[in-house]
Amino acid sequence: MTKIITIPDVEKLIAQHGMQTFFRDLIGYLREDFLYWDKFHKIPRIAAHVPNGIIELMPIWDDRFFSYKYVNGHPNNTESGHLTVVALGCLADIATGYPFLLSEMTLLTAIRTAATSALASDLLARRDATTMTIIGLGSQSEFQVLAHLAVRPIDTIRYFDLDPHAMERFRNNMKECGLQLIECRTAEEAVKGGEIITTATAAVGHQEVVKDAWVLPGMHINGIGGDSPGKTELSLATLKRARIFIEFLPQTQMEGEIQRLTPEERSQHIGGELWELISNRKKGRQSEEEITLYDSVGFALEDYSTLRLVHDLTKKYNLGNDFPIIPKLSDPKNLISLLKNHHLN
Repeated sequence: MTKIITIPDVEKLIAQHGMQTFFRDLIGYLREDFLYWDKFHKIPRIAAHVPNGIIELMPIWDDRFFSYKYVNGHPNNTESGHLTVVALGCLADIATGYPFLLSEMTLLTAIRTAATSALASDLLARRDATTMTIIGLGSQSEFQVLAHLAVRPIDTIRYFDLDPHAMERFRNNMKECGLQLIECRTAEEAVKGGEIITTATAAVGHQEVVKDAWVLPGMHINGIGGDSPGKTELSLATLKRARIFIEFLPQTQMEGEIQRLTPEERSQHIGGELWELISNRKKGRQSEEEITLYDSVGFALEDYSTLRLVHDLTKKYNLGNDFPIIPKLSDPKNLISLLKNHHLN
């Protein structure tokens, strides 16, 4: 039997387990899996560039499980009432090849992206950071804030989006969280006073969502929105001032902020991959004045960790439903017996 996890199942799971507990547990699972980085077989995601967007497959495997995620990115979808990003995930047993979990990953991708950002901030941001700036108030924004509450004593959120409706939605969604919400008139105003800066815009092309002149010593930046070839959010000058940390170089050099750096510049400014920070092979922040950048594009290991946690918790809370997707046969070579009650001509 294969367990199917739907949106209502995830809603129940979060309600029973608690949002903050889920974030803390997921960050723990991410740390654990990144520590076993060398055990995983890794490839950049497979991308199909299609009219108006992109469709991707993100596989990864070790000696226990194989996982993959199907995910799209269609920026114009909201004009027709569709989500920009939707996703499905699968976790399978390496020994038999049998998929034992099929899950929604639209909501879970938003959660895992935020959890990985919070993990990066925990590794790189100043320990006393209390003010977070978020620029770009799409569907990722609220999750980014909630995830960071698990790793830093955040009490103030400075936020900005070009869309006033997005500003209103964010304010309404976050007003019960006990945080000081500072609605800003410009991106520059939002960055001013921020200690952890998160950019999560849908801007197309090479943009400067945060200008280099606004970036002050001691800031940590999570660059979330630049996640495909030709799409970036930060100033090239900022990249050359910061120590940059990434997920997986073969993928990030094609899709992340660092796609604009030469190989020589990459070797000079990239401090390491996340797994190297977690395993203490590389040092994170080296001074209170250093500027650090997590160049996020999203990597398959994060989906693996998320599916693994969901599998464990749905067993704990008895959620999801089992479906006979895989044939069960007394004679595994007699596949046609499934149709024995039907005419075959």
